[in-house]
Amino acid sequence: MNIAVQPWQKRKPAPVKTPPFPRLPLYSAFVLIAFAVVAIIFSQKTGIGTMLTDPGRPLDMIDLTISQTVDDRVLVTEANSGRVLADFAPGEGGFVRGSLRALARMRMTAEVDINEPYRVIKWSNGSVSLSDTKSGQRIYLNAFGPDQVAAFEKFLGNEGRASQ
Repeated sequence: MNIAVQPWQKRKPAPVKTPPFPRLPLYSAFVLIAFAVVAIIFSQKTGIGTMLTDPGRPLDMIDLTISQTVDDRVLVTEANSGRVLADFAPGEGGFVRGSLRALARMRMTAEVDINEPYRVIKWSNGSVSLSDTKSGQRIYLNAFGPDQVAAFEKFLGNEGRASQ
């Protein structure tokens, strides 16, 4: 028996079976996340698997003020005596200029006076850091390479520096 379908009658399509969601990858992801959380908590509680760095003791330090003039010169002066240690013309002292911008941004967010001194410290392990004396922020300059370390380390060789 052949049943004719009239145009106004529509045939319902057969339901499409979708495959079930693969559960193994889902469970594996949950296990991986749980393992990472447990490993972090274990590491923080026991100290196993953590790397601690000891900067050593300070060998030499100097407090500096870094300012930018109206004609785009950057002046580095010793904070205690006011003696000019470096005068960078526009286009010179790229890393010192970049550090000035980064530290000024940190001081603005910490709401600290921009004219307060910075501290360059030479540590016994060979690293050199640039610290903000008011906000407490510290940048280890060795991460930027030896040329950038030398840009600030040369200020340590000047007379009138503070030593410990």
